[in-house]
Amino acid sequence: MESTFLTEIFLPISLGIIMLGMGLSLTPADFKRVALYPKATALGILNQIVVLPIIGFLLLLIFPMSTPELAVGIMVLAACPGGPTSNLISHISRGDTALSITLTAISSVIVVITIPLIVNFSLRYFMKQGEYIPLPVLNTMISVVIITLVPVAIGMIIRAKAPEFAALMNKPVKIMSGILLMVVIFAAVFNDREILATSFKQAGPAALALNLTMMIIGFFSARMFRLNMAQRITISIESGIQNGTLGIAICATLLHNPTMTISPAIYSLIMFMSSGVVIAWMNLGYKQKASQQYSL
Repeated sequence: MESTFLTEIFLPISLGIIMLGMGLSLTPADFKRVALYPKATALGILNQIVVLPIIGFLLLLIFPMSTPELAVGIMVLAACPGGPTSNLISHISRGDTALSITLTAISSVIVVITIPLIVNFSLRYFMKQGEYIPLPVLNTMISVVIITLVPVAIGMIIRAKAPEFAALMNKPVKIMSGILLMVVIFAAVFNDREILATSFKQAGPAALALNLTMMIIGFFSARMFRLNMAQRITISIESGIQNGTLGIAICATLLHNPTMTISPAIYSLIMFMSSGVVIAWMNLGYKQKASQQYSL
């Protein structure tokens, strides 16, 4: 994605609207709810903040890429967990929506610190000296706060001060967020369509493996800790569905590298397909269970 109107204006505004929409659905209670789900919240955050980047790095060792920028793009994506999309998918999949919102709220604060650390490690490991400029940690943290936490805070303030207006705008903003998300993803793909086939061959297997591996880890780790089915579904989704828009924004606006944006875009397309399977599977299971109960 070249440094054009898309990256300089449209992408930041789109991300701002998406994060504002998330803020409209949040209240201070969502941050306090950790006391109600201490085990589930701790496990979800561990998977998102610690396990996800580690698995991403290990998979890149298994699926080496001749284009190092694509590998960095995967790691940038792995540093951007959660997001409004995971909340919606968790809800449609009959997961624990409250837990999903709580995990997204908490991880959105933590990534302000972890994103520059993970991205700089990835740049040093995958890129040759002189081919990259390390992200200044403090400036990057400030940038992430501006493009993520500030819109979320504005959304929360609107909800607190004008709850009826927030409720009225919640659905339209969610619809607009979904449309903007797809526009951003396809714009990233379209701008680099000349190298898309080659890029997909390199980044596709790692992106698919990361998505499926994290969803499986999320589900079975929740099962191991004896969480209920709704919490297992949510932790699986929160572990495997990442904030692709934020990943693309970091690659395009902070790293200024159009090639890196391809990996988060590819991952986003894959995660939509896999989440569709999860939604269908969970809803089919619910209908079968309901029909069995009705027949009794």
